[in-house]
Amino acid sequence: MKAEDLFLRFFFPLYPADARADLAKARTVDANPGKNSAIRMHLGDAASTFVNNATTLFGADLGLDGSDASVHRLSAALTLERRDAWAAIGDVGSADNALFNAVVHGAAYVGACIVRNHHAEWSARRPLWESVVRLQSRAGEGDLAVFHWWLKSLGNDEQGVTLADRYRAHVEEPCARPEELPVIASPVGALPRLNRPQYNSLHKYLRAHVPQLRDVGRDFPSPERFAALDLGWIDFHLVGGGRMLLLAGASPKGLHLTWLSATGFEKAVFVACDAVPAPIVRLQRERIVAVTSEHGRIRTHEMLWWGP
Repeated sequence: MKAEDLFLRFFFPLYPADARADLAKARTVDANPGKNSAIRMHLGDAASTFVNNATTLFGADLGLDGSDASVHRLSAALTLERRDAWAAIGDVGSADNALFNAVVHGAAYVGACIVRNHHAEWSARRPLWESVVRLQSRAGEGDLAVFHWWLKSLGNDEQGVTLADRYRAHVEEPCARPEELPVIASPVGALPRLNRPQYNSLHKYLRAHVPQLRDVGRDFPSPERFAALDLGWIDFHLVGGGRMLLLAGASPKGLHLTWLSATGFEKAVFVACDAVPAPIVRLQRERIVAVTSEHGRIRTHEMLWWGP
């Protein structure tokens, strides 16, 4: 089922008549202009309900402690098989359906994590599960439609883009303060290139050259995924005064950029480009400059040292 199908079958029948008649208005008009605290309490209660039911829903304790990390653990447990199992419990399009309850309460939980950890605030909508989180960050101010993140992560049309991906892109990255990261190594001299890297040889390289980096993190590509990248080489750059290690690897399909901090994987970017001439990555003060060729045309990509 696509995200729109999920919405129309399991949620839309439960919208008030006026919201069904004008969804755009329902999604943009503040349903709590007077800042009634009771509305926020209802959202808090919905988040607590999700936490209390999580072990039953997932068959395991996900450690839903309100942290950013808990959203990543939650995301990993949101599979299409679990979606279909929930969808089969209770009448479709009713408030008794397990999928409906998991999503609306889960959206309240993820929103509560943003509010708690990033000084954001709820902006209520009608129905309440359409409420958005208003977040102010270095990227500016925006309204985050967390309910729709859930629908998209459970739909068949955007497989590969997870709830955690959206949380990272719209919350963690804009709110990041990379200058506060611990230093993992002193950037003294250039690090050697690693040719034909394998998963094991990469780990040996890191232990030898950046011993303070103890782990690549749980979100780093698996050995199978890493092998599938088919990297010909990896160059290593300590950036941010040694607060991050940038891995710049070339494959037949393009340039792979991966940032590691003291806790491991932070983010990755892929730039499609020609294999010849080979891409080049240079550091220029606070910026990373990648020079690539695309269909024979030279292109320059600039980003801050902590990535896009």
